Amino acid sequence: MTTLAYELPAMDELFQLAAPLAGRRIVVAMSGGVDSSVVAALAARSGAEVIGVTLQLYDYGAASARKGACCAGDDIRDARAVADRLGIAHYVFDHESQFRAEVVENFADEYMAGRTPIPCIRCNMGPKFTDLFAMARELGADCLATGHYVRRVIGPAGPELHRALDPARDQSYFLYATTEAQLDYLRFPLGGLPKTMVRQIAEAEGLRVAAKPDSQDICFVPDGDYAKIVRSLRPEADDGGPIIHATSGEVLGQHKGIIHYTVGQRRGLEIGGLAEPLYVAGIDAEKRAVLVGPKRLLAVSAAHIVETNRIGPLQSGPLSAKVRSLAKPVPVTIEGEVGHGSACLIRFENPEYGVAPGQAAVIYAGDRVVGGGWISETLRLQPSG
Repeated sequence: MTTLAYELPAMDELFQLAAPLAGRRIVVAMSGGVDSSVVAALAARSGAEVIGVTLQLYDYGAASARKGACCAGDDIRDARAVADRLGIAHYVFDHESQFRAEVVENFADEYMAGRTPIPCIRCNMGPKFTDLFAMARELGADCLATGHYVRRVIGPAGPELHRALDPARDQSYFLYATTEAQLDYLRFPLGGLPKTMVRQIAEAEGLRVAAKPDSQDICFVPDGDYAKIVRSLRPEADDGGPIIHATSGEVLGQHKGIIHYTVGQRRGLEIGGLAEPLYVAGIDAEKRAVLVGPKRLLAVSAAHIVETNRIGPLQSGPLSAKVRSLAKPVPVTIEGEVGHGSACLIRFENPEYGVAPGQAAVIYAGDRVVGGGWISETLRLQPSG
């Protein structure tokens, strides 16, 4: 084994289990990628008994030809090969029908309703955490470890979910719906490690996935053509309709299906001869209409969020929110209750642009994830004067 360029924390710190780890049992969620494979390697190095679990979530054939997917085809074979290399047990569970019902069907329905879905969060809320959590418990594990780049920090009120130390790798946006009971059992050993170190560990351990590309956000879309997936489930997805100016009501053209558009989009409108650039300002699914307008119409002052989850206390100090996975957190205030599936209103300190219904709004107190919910509606900024 080669010498690592970084000093690893003690294994009991990485897995947040009291030493010694010998005699402990750790279940690792293995997707077949480098991150979860390194978690399995670290767990095996700790001396604990390690069991790798992989969920088959969708069709082997569709995913086998696509690199950068997870939980199907070549990725399951990679997970099995890593487990063999590490000398740990490995089990594959078929969750394809449940994944289709809870994630893929919802993905199609959201687009048909004029919203912009995030299937990764739905997957984490269902098959990846809820089901794996139950499996790990049934296997008698002391914890369930995953390869997500977030940190589990013990705070005054118990475990807290924090952003990863490397902001470029942080995945906390996708995990806001983690419950307090789940967080008590989950472990995220990579949250404090840089990706370069993770790949170096994989190489040092002789894992075949050391140079494997990172998985794509929408793992079940074979070639990146999400509209094709929606059409296969909802044939009416290609029904066209009008492109309407949001303020004048003028019909500017025709579109080929609302599934091709999202709030904030500029390209692909195929309407020319206009004095100023136009953006998608809204989608009227009932009328099959795409509403467009100048950029100022994208500015919103607040957003309603529903089905909220809260992790720990909602402090009275400064809060921020992310309304897209790649956005930076912006200052907000909260009106209403966050948690227990309730609805609330988040008000932005400054106008926020391109906030799309169907996306998640994730609330932070510094680096701590307070919770969040699904954006159901936005309040457009009212022009002054």
